[in-house]
Amino acid sequence: MPDFILALDQGTTATTALVIDKTLTVRGRASREFPQIYPRPGWVEHNAEAIWSTTCDVMRAAIEAAHARSGEIAAIGITNQRETTVLWERATGRPVANAIVWQCRRTAERCEALKTQGLEDWIRDKTGLVLDPYFSGTKIEWLLDAEPKHRKNLAALATGTVDSYLIYRLTGGKVHATDVTNASRTLLLDIKRGAWDDELLALFNVPCEILPDVRASAGDFGRTKDVPGLPDGIPICGAAGDQQAALFGQTCFDRGSAKCTYGTGAFLLMNTGSDVVKSRSGLLSTIAWRIGRDTTYALEGSAFIAGAAVQWLRDGLGIIGTSAEVEKLAASVGDSGGVFFVPALTGLGAPYWRPDARGVITGITRGTRRAHIARATLEGIAFQIAEILLAMQADSGASLKSLRVDGGAAADNLLMQIQSDLLGVEIVRPALVETTALGAALLAGLGAGVWRDTKDVARAFREDRRFKPAMKPADAAARLKEWKAAVAKA
Repeated sequence: MPDFILALDQGTTATTALVIDKTLTVRGRASREFPQIYPRPGWVEHNAEAIWSTTCDVMRAAIEAAHARSGEIAAIGITNQRETTVLWERATGRPVANAIVWQCRRTAERCEALKTQGLEDWIRDKTGLVLDPYFSGTKIEWLLDAEPKHRKNLAALATGTVDSYLIYRLTGGKVHATDVTNASRTLLLDIKRGAWDDELLALFNVPCEILPDVRASAGDFGRTKDVPGLPDGIPICGAAGDQQAALFGQTCFDRGSAKCTYGTGAFLLMNTGSDVVKSRSGLLSTIAWRIGRDTTYALEGSAFIAGAAVQWLRDGLGIIGTSAEVEKLAASVGDSGGVFFVPALTGLGAPYWRPDARGVITGITRGTRRAHIARATLEGIAFQIAEILLAMQADSGASLKSLRVDGGAAADNLLMQIQSDLLGVEIVRPALVETTALGAALLAGLGAGVWRDTKDVARAFREDRRFKPAMKPADAAARLKEWKAAVAKA
């Protein structure tokens, strides 16, 4: 069998390709940024042709960096920015309009109108999602209505999330398919059945014939054809949305296992097994992956601000020169000196859901130094994660044994130790922190037969470091109580 797997990570600001071998060693890597388009306040778009161009560029560059020869790529796996929506011509694969990005708020009024009709609970029961312009359903509806000719010419058009667009282009237009994780982010999928829902399609006025086939996350997505710089016939064997791919890449295969990706914000997913858990804390219920006929579900929660709080210390307050300096500065004091920072710079997410909340720093005295504020910032990130994970455990009834972490801020050892202390569980950091791309590679390898099953995949996982809790549970509980008091002031 060929030695390498090509993993595509199509993100919001850049497209990355990794060539990974069977030992999960990265043999080649390439990344390219592409333009962000802001046509008016609250609107965010991408040129899908630019996404395709960068995809071709990074695939070629990563394969060259790995010194891989033709025939050595066993499979391709794709992970992508979720919810971003593309509308394109079937004949050419060319987009007919700019893609609407997950961040775009242009359909907020449509979502509010549906809420006014009392439809949110019904939609949430079917999809596991809240009614928000974040998701794809209202984006597709908007794209179809933006030009009258679109609805008159449906047979010539196709739509989907970015994974489906890349699959279409990679296969030379032969395959129009998505995986269940991406489909579960559209507001159009019944997550219990794993299929497009006729009632939801009618509500959002989205015709089923322009949507992709919904497939398992590991399996057959066609083969490459007429791709610049790639030989024909490479199988595409895995696809998943970025956060689900990270959960898979962290090998969180057991019910109750969880991961947190620390980026600008923080995304937390917990495996809930075969159960669709309905949250009482405003968390999302979503599909984690489907392998064969077996579907695994997850709870998802997010903190709006994580690494962005450190960026604010750098760019807003100017108390650090680079983001990497925050760990050393925060570690120069033994504690935060009674200072609490609630980083609600863009509101509070789960479990509060207060978009009107604003950041608060409390407990400042004449003895407060910038080091105390730096440490309180790291603690504020960790407190947010702790509250979401406690809500997940309460909703699911599962007890968290450890938390696997990735993302840029996961490299901060002090933050990881604080997180372990507050949760009272071990924090596990993997050797390869690019777990989103790793998840795509593992799914593709599973689909291609490189690994037999998830147990075989788990044996390939390699750790970098574990952080064990050093704080007494009673002290952690007291700190969490003080945190909640600070949140009340936000």
